Amino acid sequence: MIAQIIINSNARALNKIFDYIVPSTLEKEVKLGNRVFVPFGNGNKIEEGYIIGFIDSSEFANKEIARIEDGILTENNIKLAKLMSMKYFCNISDCIKLMLPPGDTSKKLESRIKDKKLNFVYLNKEIDEIELDIETKTLKSEKQIKLLRFLEENDGTNISDLEAITEVSKSIMKTLEKNGYIEIIEEKVERNPFIHKKIKRDEKLKLTDEQQEVFDTINFMIENNEFSEFLLHRSYWIPEKQKYICN
Repeated sequence: MIAQIIINSNARALNKIFDYIVPSTLEKEVKLGNRVFVPFGNGNKIEEGYIIGFIDSSEFANKEIARIEDGILTENNIKLAKLMSMKYFCNISDCIKLMLPPGDTSKKLESRIKDKKLNFVYLNKEIDEIELDIETKTLKSEKQIKLLRFLEENDGTNISDLEAITEVSKSIMKTLEKNGYIEIIEEKVERNPFIHKKIKRDEKLKLTDEQQEVFDTINFMIENNEFSEFLLHRSYWIPEKQKYICN
């Protein structure tokens, strides 16, 4: 199996596909969109890249992929990156970077934002069994009972939140875990930096006649899949002169 890879570089000369052999040991885990690390150039320096396709064979593939990471890109991401590269005359890898989560664009692994992991608390016994232990006084601690009652309605609560809400210490939780009433599981939390942010959308600006003419011309070319080059000048409004100037 041969993987078609885009090297993560803004060098114009590297804006092309490189073919690499997928080792048999990695064939089961490799997939479209994977971030990979490959030996590159005469010195075989390890470089980062992204798998954007597969082919059966290639006369140019003479090196193997060194390591594979989890897939981040989807097939639609890759198609969009290729389209953006053609339309805006930039490297595909530059377009791919725009689709990666914050912290994932660094080539140094230690510099990336790591997936956040937290401990969550789950009941490890049926509710009826817990209630029976409470009735028969097998469970006597008020704090232990308080915690278990809370988990009956809120199973899978983060351990820090649970400690703050119920005012039950981690040591009591450890005792309940030891006695088989709960289990504490470390889970990965997906980070979304925009989840709690409210971003106000800008109002549409009213274009001048000249700006509208330029916009209509470019928009017509895009809608008709006609490619051309345009030289745009920035304009500034000078209040005292009541006119725009361009640079």
